[in-house]
Amino acid sequence: MSLHPHGRRVQRSAAVDGFRLAYDRVGTGVPAVLLHGWPSDRTEYRDVIPLLSMLDVVVPDLRGFGESDKHPGDASTHYSAEAQARSVIGLIEELRLDRPVLGGHDIGSRIAVAVARLRPDLIRELVLTPPLPGIGARILSPEAQQQFWYVSFNKLGLADELIDGKPDAVRAFLRHFWSHWSGPHFTLADHHLDHLVAMYSPPGAFTASLAWYRVGAGGVARIAAERPPTTGERLAVPTTVLWPSDDVLFPSSWADRLTDYFADLRVHHLANTGHFVPLESPDTFATNVIRAAHRDVDPRHSR
Repeated sequence: MSLHPHGRRVQRSAAVDGFRLAYDRVGTGVPAVLLHGWPSDRTEYRDVIPLLSMLDVVVPDLRGFGESDKHPGDASTHYSAEAQARSVIGLIEELRLDRPVLGGHDIGSRIAVAVARLRPDLIRELVLTPPLPGIGARILSPEAQQQFWYVSFNKLGLADELIDGKPDAVRAFLRHFWSHWSGPHFTLADHHLDHLVAMYSPPGAFTASLAWYRVGAGGVARIAAERPPTTGERLAVPTTVLWPSDDVLFPSSWADRLTDYFADLRVHHLANTGHFVPLESPDTFATNVIRAAHRDVDPRHSR
């Protein structure tokens, strides 16, 4: 299978806040929208898409990634979770998707939660992997900070100076994370790394991908400052969480506070799986999207 399914010509959404999203759309049936993580693009779901042939699957590049628009400007205005969510909401409405399952990995999960908070009426269910709410100040521990150094680095202009527009530097940077964060039984295929290097290497592309980390006080500070909502304000959209056992960033023990944030929650711990769940466990990810698409709707969730 090619990285862009079936060799389809890239499709583009209408602009939201001046950003058009590139996306692939494959299949028919109950809709599902899948949001990728960092450092990646929509091809992160290349092995999931063929398993969802019974669904109408839409997989966009987020703002600033892949073949979607990349505009300079204030990161808080254009690249926050809420700003990214506006583009996803616009895509769902433009394509007239009837309450899709919304899947997310890594920053895609944060954006999916933002979509569900802004427009719960649009979403059937969520299928998510870490990071998720509930981590809190644990991210500031010395052990965690040995892994999360990159968040501070990504905020520096030095990152742009050293890496942006330099394919060899981009390759070394991406290879580090795809090797270090993956589980013991997974290696990113050379052709997939070549694709990501091609996407992240044009001048400005690497810098655009870092905008997520340049919002406000930065990712670590935002996570550390999170506080759970009141019981009645927890997210009501039914949510399935797939938490990998071998994620060096997000240990399984950090799943303990999810019920403080999600009112209708299922958690599955995935053995022998690292951070990149859609590529490391595509069968499991696809199975849970299909279950969410066809789960009987509880009257409590009627909208």
